[in-house]
Amino acid sequence: MNKSFRGAMQHYLQVQPELTHSQTVMRLYRASLRCLASWAVDREVFNEEGLRIQGLFRANQGASMGAAKRLVREANEHLFSLTHPDKYIPAYMPGGSLFMRNPPLPLSVCYPGGLPAGVEPLKELNPDMTYLVAGEKAAAGRVLVDSAGKTMY
Repeated sequence: MNKSFRGAMQHYLQVQPELTHSQTVMRLYRASLRCLASWAVDREVFNEEGLRIQGLFRANQGASMGAAKRLVREANEHLFSLTHPDKYIPAYMPGGSLFMRNPPLPLSVCYPGGLPAGVEPLKELNPDMTYLVAGEKAAAGRVLVDSAGKTMY
């Protein structure tokens, strides 16, 4: 990232919430499975390796807080070393084949005379076509999509 992109990105960054230990471990587990999905094309292989990863997490479930922090740090380093150079991207996310394809038309275009009875207004959507939730992504009013990095800020 060059300096001008980092400067533009600062405008879109949102404050990251303070995570509990269980949330950190849960995110690490999900990131491990997402990384595995990039490497394991066959579902059978994915299921076997997923069970192995689950076993590793469950084996360390009762660790003390000091050991747990060390394990999380080591697991993050290990996960970083295994990251796929061209990770799998779901079709509706930035970089996917369906990203921002055919977004719904505004209701003012569909019903120029006003909404008829029984028609609900559309819910606001994030750029990945998921519904807007307070405190996430576009709820702050702005989202920066990095198509090259396949992420949203």
